Amino acid sequence: MFDLHGKKVWVAGASGMVGRAIVRRLAGEGCSIVSPEHRIDLRDQAATFAWMAANPVDLIFLAAAKVGGIAANMAAPAAFLYDNLAIETNVIEGARRAGAAKLVFLGSSCIFPKLASQPMPESALLTGPLEPTNQYYAIAKIAGLKLCEAYRKQYGCDFIAAQPTNLYGPFDNFDLESSHVLPALMRKAHEAKIAGADTLSVWGSGTSLREFLHVDDLADALIFLAQHYSDDGFVNIGTGDEVSIGDLAHLVAQTVGFEGRLAFDATRPDGTPRKLVDTRKLTALGWSASVPLATGIASVYRWFVDHADGVGSPASAGAPSPLQRN
Repeated sequence: MFDLHGKKVWVAGASGMVGRAIVRRLAGEGCSIVSPEHRIDLRDQAATFAWMAANPVDLIFLAAAKVGGIAANMAAPAAFLYDNLAIETNVIEGARRAGAAKLVFLGSSCIFPKLASQPMPESALLTGPLEPTNQYYAIAKIAGLKLCEAYRKQYGCDFIAAQPTNLYGPFDNFDLESSHVLPALMRKAHEAKIAGADTLSVWGSGTSLREFLHVDDLADALIFLAQHYSDDGFVNIGTGDEVSIGDLAHLVAQTVGFEGRLAFDATRPDGTPRKLVDTRKLTALGWSASVPLATGIASVYRWFVDHADGVGSPASAGAPSPLQRN
């Protein structure tokens, strides 16, 4: 048991969707949150090491990353590989140097082979080729997982890694050029409803299967693992349920109130055919998700509408930048 009471905690990536959720969840744990007064570019090794040395903490949640959907990954593969490698190596090595008692690193379900057996157990890692559309981001995340494992073996650091499935929630990125499928569908359906459009275009054939986890469930699982888990193997975090992109699009349209026709554009990439994580390891530890998909989508849409009206543009409703640097 890693007791959080009285501990100093740094959430790297606190301005993003995941980081904000972790901070919200930590509010009742009796710990203090340590944050930079000014934005730090975590790709800058000297700046990162200097801040971490001057502000030692007991626990680090490494949620900072450059993230995006298929279009963003295909457009900027070098940036997704370099930025994420730089962020994770700087923070993990900085944590060792500063003597952090524990670190929790976040992976991504794209680390698994494109045609991995389903549901995907942790042991499926590195057993086959990756999905080409996001392989560079996946390689960076695999490196982060292995870095935590290596630091535990060589230095005895209590660094653990968690691998969440597809995420959604408040403060998501709703920019159509860089967002993931669920927030992109939500924004497109909202704008189609407002415009009175007859048709809503959906990328791909609609047959791909995906699993979605509300970010508040993720934050709860991460804190649970920080308290109860210490081993070199990473842990999958998911719901155990999956939905086709077609059914997801219909659910989003129904939630938003769009009554037109859905048009699936099969010329656009589907990505991995199926991506469901095996959560038996986490379930055996004593944790399971609690937010049903329909309930979560409804709550996120309410948040989206409130914030889109407040800033005047749905594109501004999400996190300030896909690159969450502090």
